[in-house]
Amino acid sequence: MGQAIRIIGIDPGLRRTGWGVVESLGNSLHFVASGTVRSDDKADLASRLCQLHDGLAEILHTHMPHEAAVEQTFVNTNAAATLKLGQARGVAMLVPARAGVSVAEYAPNAVKKAVIGVGHGDKKQIHMMVKVLMPKATFETDDAADALAIAICHSHHRMSAIQRARFATA
Repeated sequence: MGQAIRIIGIDPGLRRTGWGVVESLGNSLHFVASGTVRSDDKADLASRLCQLHDGLAEILHTHMPHEAAVEQTFVNTNAAATLKLGQARGVAMLVPARAGVSVAEYAPNAVKKAVIGVGHGDKKQIHMMVKVLMPKATFETDDAADALAIAICHSHHRMSAIQRARFATA
């Protein structure tokens, strides 16, 4: 039947970066782990990015995912906040890439559509559907639940993402 693919979903943020690991085999999904990496908001930006890097690197070393998925950044009215989020997102993409893990990116609406069936919805709907799709899933923060949703989204779209990546390098 094949081998289970371990996927880590990452919801980047400078204060809190959520992560969720699932295993996908055919049409079945299994919860592995989830959590949140936090940075010290009293530290300077470079130190905070290092904290996120080190925390994510430890998680990748512990759970050994085959593939990673990161949510794309949305632009908001606060340019400084958007820039900081982009830097945290860079760390979220760098850590798996440095570990040799392929990284896919998904827009927030694509994640919502994959999990709840529509491109717009609130966090409660996402959390409820994560629990429906993986009843054994546990998450302590919204960021961890969102990361699991990103991993679920990737499990649904991974073959087309892999084919696009192969086509782009050919």
